[in-house]
Amino acid sequence: MSTDEPSLTGEPEAVDVARPVATPAATLAVTRLTVTRFRSYAQARLVLDRRPVALTGPNGAGKTNLLEAVSFLAPGRGLRRAKLSEVERLQAPGEVWETPGWAVAADVQTPMGAVEIGTGRDPAGVPGSDRRVVHIDGRPAKSQMALAQYVSCVWLTPQMDRLFVEGAAGRRRFLDRLVFGFDPEHAGRLSRFEQAMRERIRLLREGGDPSWLTVLEDQMATSGVAVAAARREVTARLAAACRRGVGPFPAPGLALSGTVDAWLADRPAVEAEDTLRRTLLEARRIDAHAGTTTVGPHRSDLAVTYLAKDMPAELGSTGEQKALLIAIVLANARLMAADGGAPPLLLLDEVPAHLDAERRTALFRRCWPPGLRRG
Repeated sequence: MSTDEPSLTGEPEAVDVARPVATPAATLAVTRLTVTRFRSYAQARLVLDRRPVALTGPNGAGKTNLLEAVSFLAPGRGLRRAKLSEVERLQAPGEVWETPGWAVAADVQTPMGAVEIGTGRDPAGVPGSDRRVVHIDGRPAKSQMALAQYVSCVWLTPQMDRLFVEGAAGRRRFLDRLVFGFDPEHAGRLSRFEQAMRERIRLLREGGDPSWLTVLEDQMATSGVAVAAARREVTARLAAACRRGVGPFPAPGLALSGTVDAWLADRPAVEAEDTLRRTLLEARRIDAHAGTTTVGPHRSDLAVTYLAKDMPAELGSTGEQKALLIAIVLANARLMAADGGAPPLLLLDEVPAHLDAERRTALFRRCWPPGLRRG
């Protein structure tokens, strides 16, 4: 992507946009981005094309805020995982708003053609509510999961530098975002599993109807095994792509660990569903006491190793961990392109940190090929 000069209003200082001259082939690109009452911006508008974009400016200029706005074009809570009410701009003295809420609107070029996407916090919701609304080509979508049909988005932020040393939840979210690019339905299946899991725990705490618990556990079994199977397939393909290497970045090894993942390794998916149904039924008393579901794909983890050193990623240096993470992201983009699809939108926030000069240069050349000059 590249931009014309941005039109920005609001508190932040102007963000500079580096503009390349040549036009590479691209199949997924944001060509217009408008944000309203989003973070530090009262309003901002960027007109873009398919070329790469580099945002530069001082601290507090609003660069990460624009990346976060783009991340809301895909399902989820954005690259900061913020509550929707936290994203809304604080009303400055003299500002008058007719309605509450924030909005992000974009024109996106996709393999299926151009699409207009609009999303934001429901202006009709109660103050502080986190109900998100989505419109696609002017028509309301049933849920934000519809976005996965059009946009695949992957990001690297400074907070992710500790992805391999912190809890498994972050690694699952990272993997699920990669899976969305290959299987858009994964987002809906994951949402159905999580909703059924939350409702089951509520009913267990309240001593709810056992027959309704059976319905929920059936939904958890079918959607949960489908989630695990999709993760398993993408992890296997991505592991093979990573082993081929990505320039000077170390080749990572990838594997899934978890109870449901182990079941899928030695039995058909239908049998894994039956096993999960039975396990959930038997675990009702334990789960009610613990206040959590003790078995399911929400307990899986992505294990990453530094193959050349035969070492778990979490034992590597900060620079090695960052290089392994970038290698996974680049291999994912290459694999998606080889499938004939569109590589994901890649949002890089302060990504050079912890990289040595060789890897920093290699990353920039992949994101910004030598034929593209800064304008």
